[in-house]
Parts: sequence; C-alpha cells; structure tokens
Amino acid sequence: MSLDVVVPVYNEDRDLEASVRALRSYLDDRFPFLTLVPTANNASTDRTWELARRLAAELEGVRALHLEEKGRGRALRAAFTRSEADIVAYMDVDLSTGLEALLPLVAPLASGHSDVAIGTRLAPGAYVVRGPKREVISRLYNLLLRLVLHKRFSDAQCGFKAMRASDARALLAVVEDNEWFFDTEMLVLAERNGLRIHEVPVDWADDPDSRVRIGHTAIADLRGLLRLVRTFAAGGGRIEGFAERRHQADGAMAARYVGVGLLSTLAYLSLYLLLRTHMNGYVANVVSLALCSVANIVAHRRYPFRPPTRACWAGAAGTSFALCISVVFTTWCLALSSRLESGSLVAQVLALLAGTAAAAFGRFLVLRSLVFHSRLRDGVPPRPIV
Repeated sequence: MSLDVVVPVYNEDRDLEASVRALRSYLDDRFPFLTLVPTANNASTDRTWELARRLAAELEGVRALHLEEKGRGRALRAAFTRSEADIVAYMDVDLSTGLEALLPLVAPLASGHSDVAIGTRLAPGAYVVRGPKREVISRLYNLLLRLVLHKRFSDAQCGFKAMRASDARALLAVVEDNEWFFDTEMLVLAERNGLRIHEVPVDWADDPDSRVRIGHTAIADLRGLLRLVRTFAAGGGRIEGFAERRHQADGAMAARYVGVGLLSTLAYLSLYLLLRTHMNGYVANVVSLALCSVANIVAHRRYPFRPPTRACWAGAAGTSFALCISVVFTTWCLALSSRLESGSLVAQVLALLAGTAAAAFGRFLVLRSLVFHSRLRDGVPPRPIV
C-alpha cells in the first residue's frame, strides 16, 4: 500500500520548509507503508519553488511539482494525475489540521471500508480554533450544500482529504473547477456516484496568514454550486463504471446477508436444542433468538470507522423490531407444531425453520433500510452506519 500526501502551495516560503519536514518526520515514524510528499507549487512569486526543489533534493520521500498557472484545484489535479500511489491525500501547508488525524483518515481507505475520507470541523469530536466570521461562513456554506444538493457529509471545505487514486482519476475527468471549489465539486460528485465517504473529526487551528480571499472565494463557490445544480438537473454528473461497482456491491451485500443468515440459523437451532433441555421451549426460543440476533448484527457491521449519528438509534430500533418479528413467527410456529405433532423434536425444528424463513424477508428489509441506511434514491448505494 502506498500513499501520496500532496501539499499545494502558493507563496508559502515562510511555512513550507518547517511544515514539510514535520510532515515527512511524522510519516516516517507513524506510517507502516510507503509514503511520498509532493509539494505542488502553483505560480508562486516568492521563494516557494526554490525551497520546494531544495527540500526534494535533501529529503527522501519528498518531490516538487511546479505549475505556471495559479489555482489550488489545478495544483491538486496535476499532483493526483501524476501520482503512482494507491491512495492520494492532501493537506494545507500550514498544518492547520493536527497530523495525528492523518492515520485515521487513511485507515478506512487502506482497509477497503471506504472510498473517500475527509476531515471535518463540524462533527462531534472536532476541536476548532478560529474566528467567528470564518465559523459562520463555513457553517452557512455547508448548510447551503445540504439544502441545495442534499449532500450528507458535514464539511466540504476542510483542507484535509484522501481517496483511492483510481477513484480520484475517474472523478478528475468530470470535475471542472481548478480553484477553491475543486474539492467541494469532487466530493459532491463522489457522493452522487455512490462512493462511500468516511469523516474524521479533527483538531483544527485557523491560520491568520491564510491566502484565501473570503469574498472572492464565496462568489466563486456560489457559481460552482449553481453550475452543479444545472448539471444534475440535466442528468449529468454520472461516471461510467461507478454504477457497475454499485451493483456489484449490492450483490456482495446480499450474498453476505445470506451467508451470515445461514450460519446464524444453524447457531440459533443449536442453542435452542441445548437450552430446551434446561428451560421451557418458548423461553429457550426467545433467548436463542436474542443472542443470535446480536451476533448477526455485529457480523453485518463491516464499517467501523463512521462516527455515531442519530441514524444509529434508527438502526437499533429496526434491529429490535426485526427481533420481535422473529419471536412472533417462531413462537406461533412452535405453538402450531405442538398441536399438530404433539410437540415432537423434529416438528419443533421444522417449525422453527419455517418461522425463521418467514421472518427473514422482513428482517432483511429492516436491516437494509435502517441498519444499512439504504439510499437508493438518485442512484446512491446502501451505506452501512454503525
């Protein structure tokens, strides 16, 4: 597994050397796989390019990239396109985001649990130091994205993101912006095409010497937002190949559900046969179902990196409802078997199998809609929530 951490820079000769050395040292000490730090200089007029070249010559695992045109998005596009790594990430040169968040950012991508990872300053667990003006503007901007584009991620503007390099290259083919709206557009398109987005609450401190011109950037962002609205209204923004991946993911999820369900059923019957020798059959049935339902849900929860949300409570309610369905069906079948076959062991097992089969379809629908938090509208695939 390999990782490129791109540092886009424009007139950053004051911070560049200390930040790159700190980042390189952190990666050498903390990361278990190959890493590279490309500095992407976009049309700097100070000593930034000179320093970038010197650092690339002095430090192992540092590269320097120069562009004649200005634009953070343009710099990231060039760096991502040239990357040979499995995962590409970027962070601001001022290291506003604490480096300790870098490994949690990359981990779900390396493990295959997610496709895109972003730092967020607006989720529970984040610690942010910045002025009220920037805080209000950031929250208003993300609220606007949520209202207009129905996006689900919490923070589009944090300069701390990572994704699989193959996905980045596919997204770059349809991303139009080359300035500050670049990463927002990339993130919106990623979500629209069904990529799984993982969020990491970060510690973040505002840089008082930021090069961002708030007024100019806000206008450019609004223009980009309106352009995306027109594109989506016309049915655009879809990327070839991502739909096929979504269908494969759905098939894999269904196959996993069936496999876990079969194992769970065998465990349930084994527990029932063991417990019925020590307690009433109806009580043994409820206890066996409860234990196996908990194990079943744990087995389905393959995505442990997402922070808790209110959807978790919906998932818990759905799980409880699914358990009740199973209890009702199996209890009714047990009662029916005791009347028809005088409660023989074979009749009880057959009755329990029939009851669990009848409840399985309803349980699948509940798990898919609540625990897996299915979002089939607009082509977004099921997204598990822990």
